[in-house]
Amino acid sequence: MANLEDQIDVDDEAQINNQQNGYSWEGEYGRSWEVLQEDPDGSLKTIVEIQKNRGKRKRQLRDTSIIQRGILRHLYLILDLSEVMLEKDLRPSRLELTLSYAEQFIIEYFDQNPISQLGIIVTRDGLADKLTDLSGNPMDHIRALKSKKNTDTEGEPSLQNALELARSTLIHVPAHGSREILVIFGSLTTCDPGDINETIDRLVKDNIRVSIVGLAAEVKICKYMCQKTKGTYGVVLNEAHFKDLLFEIVPPPPVTYDQYKAELVMMGFPTRVDHQTPSYCSCHGKSSLGGYICPRCQSKICDLPSECDVCGLTLVSSPHLARSYHHLFPVHNFHEILWSSAPKTTECFACLLPFPPLITSSAGQQSLETSSGRFRCLTCQNDFCIDCDVFTHDVLHNCPGCMATSNRRQNNPFKPSDNKAESNTQGAKSSISQNGINKN
Repeated sequence: MANLEDQIDVDDEAQINNQQNGYSWEGEYGRSWEVLQEDPDGSLKTIVEIQKNRGKRKRQLRDTSIIQRGILRHLYLILDLSEVMLEKDLRPSRLELTLSYAEQFIIEYFDQNPISQLGIIVTRDGLADKLTDLSGNPMDHIRALKSKKNTDTEGEPSLQNALELARSTLIHVPAHGSREILVIFGSLTTCDPGDINETIDRLVKDNIRVSIVGLAAEVKICKYMCQKTKGTYGVVLNEAHFKDLLFEIVPPPPVTYDQYKAELVMMGFPTRVDHQTPSYCSCHGKSSLGGYICPRCQSKICDLPSECDVCGLTLVSSPHLARSYHHLFPVHNFHEILWSSAPKTTECFACLLPFPPLITSSAGQQSLETSSGRFRCLTCQNDFCIDCDVFTHDVLHNCPGCMATSNRRQNNPFKPSDNKAESNTQGAKSSISQNGINKN
């Protein structure tokens, strides 16, 4: 009888603790509505606007330190096409969302890395198939993804077969180009023919970086692989987080010690020609009127950038090379200005739209510790709105205020003196050495 009373007391105490601390399944969900708080006037508009602006700047608040990066990238995108990709925990489904984001990733990848190359591999039913080879034409990859027969789901994935297939191509990439693999993995299991640890050792030996985006849960072997190959690993929380993890791979990674040894890379800058009669290209073997002529072997190719199939010369255009240069010297993150230190500027320096006014409560208390909607470049000390801040870092890659200041200095290199000795207007000479630019 005493034992029964003890058990009842224990059950009552456990029930009381559950009521006080909450049930275990309630702790699995984040209460996002608790983040919203009313402003002094009882409105949520200001708080929602602040949260929206933070979401806009989240992607671009990255490391802007000047480090050496490899702008010649060779990346294989591996897609999981197993049966688990039909799950609908990500809307409309894992497969449809993955294909949609993969197309966006390909467009953004070639926009930010125009002289790089990409290929696509799919894995299903324990096998791995290569959809597209390494190439610099994004439309070829997008057309392959839109083909229905290439995106049918079946069986289980084989991570080892997909990695070995990508590795067999990447080992022939020159040392000055980066070797990368990006895997979108939705399954919790993999059907491999051998020991995947041996594959990981070969990837490390061949200096191939592997990054994985998981759609279900964290898998230990995936995390271990990314740590060994110095890649990144993340598990998506929702649709927006999926896109953030995927687009983190768009900027080129820092170069390794093996890539640092290469100093000079031979490239060709072909000219565009349009013939009156069609001729065959050396890349696809198809007849066309227009194309580019290789400056070394005079063979015709269809698109840039690419490698000449006849002589192996890397062919690019000067605009592509200039667009890749911004990764080496990125624009620094703008500093968010609070109302407590906000200047008297009333409009954005770039778009000239007015800044939002200072919000005061009905009691006359000013919210000085909130964002003023101004984002300042610490170099030129000009203020920009949130939209111009995002456009500057994601698209323009140059600060409008710094460019305007530079143009004014070029137009007026010195100020005229009033009844004073003539100023010395001789500009500083610059000499280019092997280590960089030295000003004398």
